[in-house]
Amino acid sequence: MSMMVLARGYGTEVDEAEDGYFEPLTAEQARIWRASNPVLSPWSVVGLQCLAGMLVVLCTWIFWGRAAAWSAGYGAVVVVVPSALFARGLMGQFSSLNAATASFGFFLWEAVKIAVMVLMIALAPRLVVGLNWLALLAGLFVTLKMVWLALLLRPKNKTNLRA
Repeated sequence: MSMMVLARGYGTEVDEAEDGYFEPLTAEQARIWRASNPVLSPWSVVGLQCLAGMLVVLCTWIFWGRAAAWSAGYGAVVVVVPSALFARGLMGQFSSLNAATASFGFFLWEAVKIAVMVLMIALAPRLVVGLNWLALLAGLFVTLKMVWLALLLRPKNKTNLRA
């Protein structure tokens, strides 16, 4: 059973009736697809990033002391604050009007997120006393990689809804 028909060459099934043909999903097919592909909330990613940042700060404090922990914490904040800003922007009313505004909103908020991250990293030497760049990068790296863990931990389909 073909869930959605896409263009040839992308490893998906294509309706043989004609090239470029798009077959919309029925209501039942859409329900099955939604049930088997749960949505990952951007806020759950931000929450997981906060948790990872706290763990990095704790480990850094234990092994390398207070100054390195402040640097690692700032590295985590460099990821969490822009990610929260991005999540807020994506969940806004303007970003859900239609596909065009959703696409524009995604790229706009991603650009804002990157700009804020770069600005925060540039300000790090002025804001963090005794900055330890290695600890800052460790906090930034571990916190940033939590997106992948959130994707792996997202809720899975519990029942087989396909007939």
